[in-house]
Parts: sequence; C-alpha cells; structure tokens
Amino acid sequence: MKFFLDTADLEAIKKFNEWGIVDGITTNPSIIAKAGANLEERIKEIAAMVNGPVSSEVLSTDYEGMMKEARKYSKWADNIYVKLPMTAEGMRALHTCTQEGIKTNVTLIFSAAQALIAMKAGATVISPFVGRLDDISEDGMELVADIMAMHYNYGFETEVLVASVRHPQHIIDSATLGAHICTIPPDVAEKLVHHPLTDKGLEKFLADWESVKDKQ
Repeated sequence: MKFFLDTADLEAIKKFNEWGIVDGITTNPSIIAKAGANLEERIKEIAAMVNGPVSSEVLSTDYEGMMKEARKYSKWADNIYVKLPMTAEGMRALHTCTQEGIKTNVTLIFSAAQALIAMKAGATVISPFVGRLDDISEDGMELVADIMAMHYNYGFETEVLVASVRHPQHIIDSATLGAHICTIPPDVAEKLVHHPLTDKGLEKFLADWESVKDKQ
C-alpha cells in the first residue's frame, strides 16, 4: 500500500519523508489555507520534496473554470495530479483531462456508483471518503470493499485512494481490502508507530540494562 500524507505542512512532509513512508501528498483548499500559504508556491515546493504524486484541487465548479485550472496546475510539475470534484461538471473535466493526458484525482466520492463512473471515465486516482461516511452512521469501509470488488471485476487502471482517514484502523482495514493508497493526516501517521506494549517493553528493557550495565 502507498501512503500519501494529507498536508501542506513542509515540516511534516520532511519528518515523514525521513521515516521513508511518504509516497505522495494530497492537499485541498482548506489545507492550503490552514498552512497560510500561496497555492502555487506551496504546491511547487511540495512537488520538489516528494517523488510521488501531489494532488492540487481546483477551486472552480464549472467545466471551463476547472479545465483552465487543470491545465495551469499540470504545468507546475510533472508529478501534479489535478483534484476534481465528483460532480457532473467534474466528470466533463475528467473526460477532457483524460484525453489530454492530465493526471487526475477525483475527490468527494461517497457511493459505489460515483466510484464506478469515475473509474470508467479514466480517473488516475479516486478518493472515497470513509471518515465522513462513518460520521453519518454509514460504513465507510463497506464502500471501499464495494469499490475494490468492482476494480477487481473489471480491471480498471484507476488507483483507489482511501481518504478522510481518522485512525490507524482505517489504514489497516484499507490495506486488508487491497486499496492501493491511503492518504493520512500527520497526527494519524504518528499513531502508526505507537503501542502501549511497545512502550512498556522498551521501558523494561532499559530498566533491566540499568541494573546490570555496571557488571559488563
């Protein structure tokens, strides 16, 4: 499974790059705004820091506006994926981007039907949002299971990126189901290395060593 970091924080990207687990980056207007950064400058900085895809989301909601932004973003770096919304206008833009060779990430997917048409239209990546489905008492991982079954049945080239990840179990469940990518907020990525028994075990090892080190 590929790990994308869901952030525009350069320090966080540097930190997890040093762990060797960053395969790409996802961003959105909210993340860029939170970072207090200029969109173009920050995306270019991020694209230079990672070897994998960097998703930059369009701000327009109409076809013409989306395509104007998509063509602009795709020139910023070779590893830019243009993030398009799962709307009728977004599907028009997706079809054109596919024809023009612009790599895409279709976002805000909440149903298997949405996933199916985005894969059929040639999306490079699709992003089902599991946490937001869980928030309204639906099963986000059930959606991922349905999407992966369709992907297997028809051999789509689209990669499935599990988004709106809230905790490590979302990541484990996604990997078990065969999803290609999880995009992970930095605070959740931090939790992946922690377990109370690991901390307790390390504490015991160090205490045991302290008791005998002078005899070595």
